[in-house]
Amino acid sequence: MKRSFDIFVAFFALVLLSPVILVVVILVLNKLGSPILFRQKRPGLNSEIFEIIKFRSMKDVKDNSGNLLKDEDRLTSFGKKLRSSSLDELPGLWNVFKGDMSLVGPRPLLVEYLPLYTFEQSKRQKVRPGITGWAQINGRNAISWEQKFELDIWYVKNQSFLLDLKILLLTVRKVLLREGISSEGEATMAKFKGTSSRRSDRCD
Repeated sequence: MKRSFDIFVAFFALVLLSPVILVVVILVLNKLGSPILFRQKRPGLNSEIFEIIKFRSMKDVKDNSGNLLKDEDRLTSFGKKLRSSSLDELPGLWNVFKGDMSLVGPRPLLVEYLPLYTFEQSKRQKVRPGITGWAQINGRNAISWEQKFELDIWYVKNQSFLLDLKILLLTVRKVLLREGISSEGEATMAKFKGTSSRRSDRCD
């Protein structure tokens, strides 16, 4: 039922929002140039790797050594508005339609985080990652990594169709209010470096 719902909603959302998507494409091309899409490998269901797509919100500015600058140095005012409105996530509907993601689930994080998870935290990989999730409506980037993972695991253990509907409805409210977009002092959120109190409980 969840997968059928994902396909149905993603398809009609892509069709109905196509004018909005076209406008964002033009704006990104005008403000940031090519490429329009941000692509990155992320772990999905059972930690299988897929390519997530979003609208690009940062400039590819590098230092003298050829390394990308920090997020806050590459994120433009246009990019901030794009992220705060969550319009950068619209291409993710294609990931949902394909089956890489779900509308609701733990957010797909970086591949490099996989070996840093504790056994309990790794349970977040037992479901498809989502465009939105329980952690997103309960703090998003304004809460700690540990709190975020606890909320993700709670969702994995308590997921239901009615809970997904509740999360989707509350997500609309969060987007309109633009709450929890970034943690204090960060463009988005600081990188996860492992849970220090439980490093011995990491999974391979």
